Amino acid sequence: MSGRTPAEQNQPAKRSLGSRLEAALIAAVVAVLALGTAGLFGYGLADKESPPSDAGAEAGFARDMQTHHNQAVQMALIIRPKTGDPTLKAVAYDIITSQQQQSGQMFAWLNLWGLPQTSPRPAMAWMTDGTGGHDMGAMPGGTGQTSDGSEASPQSPEATQRMPGMASPADLARLKSATGKDAEILFLRLMIAHHRAGIAMAQAIQPLTDRPQVLDLARAMAGAQQAEIEQMQQLLRQRGVAP
Repeated sequence: MSGRTPAEQNQPAKRSLGSRLEAALIAAVVAVLALGTAGLFGYGLADKESPPSDAGAEAGFARDMQTHHNQAVQMALIIRPKTGDPTLKAVAYDIITSQQQQSGQMFAWLNLWGLPQTSPRPAMAWMTDGTGGHDMGAMPGGTGQTSDGSEASPQSPEATQRMPGMASPADLARLKSATGKDAEILFLRLMIAHHRAGIAMAQAIQPLTDRPQVLDLARAMAGAQQAEIEQMQQLLRQRGVAP
């Protein structure tokens, strides 16, 4: 006789199942990243064009969109274990896998172009340097608004340090501490704003580049994120919240 209660005897099995599920999710992300990067590498080798400049729109887009994607993945990883809604879990999983894979593609572009992954130029400069003509403050979640949607001073930290659609550190802290329906609603609101800005970025790069791989990925991003916005708006309505 072990002397342990049935509940205690079941603990290792529960931990083992959780570990297997977590390992399966990580393995899926790694597999998608590997496939996407390998495909892109071959695509890049076939591209005989000269690489873009370090200050060019393509390089700025690749760097800034990686940063944007990384936060979306972070928020999706926060909400996934908090919700029991299978649809919301699926949305979070799709964000994790697709945006990790796209980040891998953009990381590979910069390597193939012989450009550094970071730049001393301000974030989003490729959209406001006179070539794109975009008003950052007018973008969804742009630098003209604070995290709660109110207007921000042009010199305030909220206005000068955040990329469009990015959740603030306070937003992320609230998401980490929230539970249940409150966590779901907060995630959906933050991610809808995040996706809207991502779409604006994907649309902004299209008239600034003639590289097929950049155009293809930007169009795919815009289409996928618009579909996810519509799905998340429906999830908000199901929770009695207007999108």
